This record gives sequence, structure tokens and C-alpha cells, in this order.
Amino acid sequence: MSSNTASPKSLTSPQKHIVITTHPQQFGVQPVPIKWGANDPKERGPIIGTLANPKKKNCIGTHMGAYTLYRALAIAIGAMDGDYKPDFTNTYPVFKNGPHPSWAKIVSMDPWGAEVSEVFKSFYDQGYDVRPTIAVTKAHINIPELKDAVSAGRLKVDGEIMKTNEQVLVTKAAIDPVWHLPGICERLGVKEGDLRRIMFEQTGGMFPELVTRWDLEVFLPPIGGISIYIFGNPDHISNPEKKLAVRVHDECNGSDVFGSDICTCRPYLVHGVETCIKTAQEGGAGVVIYYRKEGRALGEVVKYLVYNARKRGEGGDTADQYFNRTKCVAGVEDARLQQLMPDVLHWLGITKIDKFVSMSDHKYNALVEAGIQIIERVAIPDELIPEDAHVEINAKIAKGYFTCSPAPMTDDKLHATKGRAYENL
Repeated sequence: MSSNTASPKSLTSPQKHIVITTHPQQFGVQPVPIKWGANDPKERGPIIGTLANPKKKNCIGTHMGAYTLYRALAIAIGAMDGDYKPDFTNTYPVFKNGPHPSWAKIVSMDPWGAEVSEVFKSFYDQGYDVRPTIAVTKAHINIPELKDAVSAGRLKVDGEIMKTNEQVLVTKAAIDPVWHLPGICERLGVKEGDLRRIMFEQTGGMFPELVTRWDLEVFLPPIGGISIYIFGNPDHISNPEKKLAVRVHDECNGSDVFGSDICTCRPYLVHGVETCIKTAQEGGAGVVIYYRKEGRALGEVVKYLVYNARKRGEGGDTADQYFNRTKCVAGVEDARLQQLMPDVLHWLGITKIDKFVSMSDHKYNALVEAGIQIIERVAIPDELIPEDAHVEINAKIAKGYFTCSPAPMTDDKLHATKGRAYENL
């Protein structure tokens, strides 16, 4: 080792005893009980993932999901006190949601996560550090394409939902995932022991309590969260007498934010927003649910590698090879696991969707199997499909995605559907 290279000891001054994991029978380990699915929050108990008193924690992992490491960096450089306890004054939700009967079905989020300072006040009074996993606020959004919809007469400026400056009033929520492991396993059809071991191994041993603390059934996974945008009166969402439009959208940074034309993500998202606004203006409500599952939950690096493989493949970027290219790079075509997706709709109390703005058979099947009625499926209009995105849309239709076209997607048509080559960009 070089003389100017810091030793591990010098990097961790002052020295602190490091606890790798805990065990159920360990002295002093007394987690607050959780009765998942209980109707009464006091009977259910709070989710305690804070680090002030590890022996009182009743879940695996900690709060802030994928941002946990940024918090650690802030503490490491002295920008933040590691023992800081938030002041949640005036942070309560802007509307009251639930409880709904459908909350009993939820396994991948905490239905009480928006109201912890109220429903778990007795625990705060005892000194427990209970954190929200849901925040609900309201704001204006401004999407340029909506101005075109107003000019074309598809939407109207009503002064309430769509303001005079063509901004749109929304109620929005942010959700951090909270997994009830036995419920997750039942939903996915896997054994809990297998899931715990595989998650422990595939995260490089980041969460040893997955395998040492079988008494802890709740896991705060370090993954991206969920955003909800509500158009119209939030109280209408759970009322089956009111019309409801829903778009469930999985993140695509390249298209959603920067307008990439290799996929239909942004135009379909905007079409979903437009449908939601129109339904709300007609006296119903609309909901857009935005999942952080970039690149079909395989990540943006994998997605861009797949783009390269598609564009450089023998015979060009053809629709019949669309999913094969992904599997060759990632080992799987899709890792989004839509079986967990309906939980957000259960949290909102949704039992019926009048307009489901999605062509995905995976999302449709997951919602129907969860007991949510879908009246109409809304495909993306042909005129909104970007030039280079026909490869994607035709490949998906061939896989079983919903389409309004009566013409079958033949093998010849799939092979003939070809995207731009790199030299033509």
C-alpha cells in the first residue's frame, strides 16, 4: 500500500461499533407489532423504519427508498445531523382519502402512510420516530400539447380544472413502496423463504435481516416510488356512479421528458392526461399513475444498450426482433411485475374504470384479476404514434396488446416494420 493511501481505520474515525444485523431473540430487540391488513390503524400499528433505536424497528430497510444513500452522503460530509427528527407541522394531506374496503388487498404500500402524524399520534407522544410514506398536495401543471388540444376544441378552458392560462389544476400524491413480504409472496406465487434469500443475494447482502429476522414481515425496498395525478374532484374517484378515466404509466425519461420518438410513451401519456381532463370536465374524474420503472424496470442503461442492439442488428430494427433484443441484453423481456400495480388503485378506492387509457394486456389483466371493472380500453390514436415507434407498437400488438384495428398482426407485417438505422438519424 502506498504511504499516502488512507487505511480503513483512518477513514472511520472515530471508531464506532458496527452492528451487521439483529436477531429475533437478541437482548433488547422489541419491535412494535404490526398486524398487516387490520382495519384500525392502532391495531395495525405504525411502520417504524427510522434508525434512532434499531431494536425498536419493525421493518427491514429504512425510509427514503433509493434516496437513502444521498441522505448518508449528506450526513457523511456534515451537511445533515444523522439524528435529525423532522418537523411535520402543516404537512398533512390536502384531501381525505379512505379508509376503503379495498385497503385490505394492499401488499406493496402502506395505506395509512399519508396520515401517520394523526393516526399514530400516541406513538409520537411516546417518542417514536414514525415517518410518512405518502404525501398528498396540489399544484398546477403545464403541458404544451394541451394548448393544442384547446385550439383543436378537444378541451376547453373552464377556469376550474383548466385555468385561463391553460394550466391544469391537479391533486397529486407521492408514494414510497412498503412491502408486506408474506402478501407479496402470495400475490406473486413464490415461497417467502425463496424470495427473502434471492433478494438478499441479488442486493449483494445489503439487507441481512431478510434472512436473519423472520419476525419482521415488512420491507422498505430501495426502489423508485409512485406519483399520482388527480384531475377533478378527488372524492369522485371512489364513487362508481361517476365516470373515471385512468392512465397507468411506467417511467420513460427519454420520451416523457425529452421527447424521444423511438417509443410512444410521451404521446400516450399526454393522451391519457387529455382523456382524464375531459372526463373530469364532464363531471367525473381522471387519474394518472406514474411508476418509476424505467426501461420496463430494467433501467435506462439496459434500455440504451437494447437500442444499440436493435439498430445494429442484422436486417435492421424490425418489430419481430423487438422483444428478443431486450431479452438478449437483460435476460428477461419485462421486469415490471404488474401484479403489484393495482395496490395504488386499491388505495384510492377505485372499483370501476370507465376509460382505461392503456393497450397493455399485463396491466389490464392485473386490474381485472384484482377485482377492478374496466368498461372501455383506449388505444393510442394512430396519428400520435411517432415515425420510429411503429416497431414498438406493432411488436406489442403481436404480443397481445389491445388494438382497435381488425387486421391481424402477421409475421410478414412484423418483419416488414422497420425503424430508422443510425446512419439515417
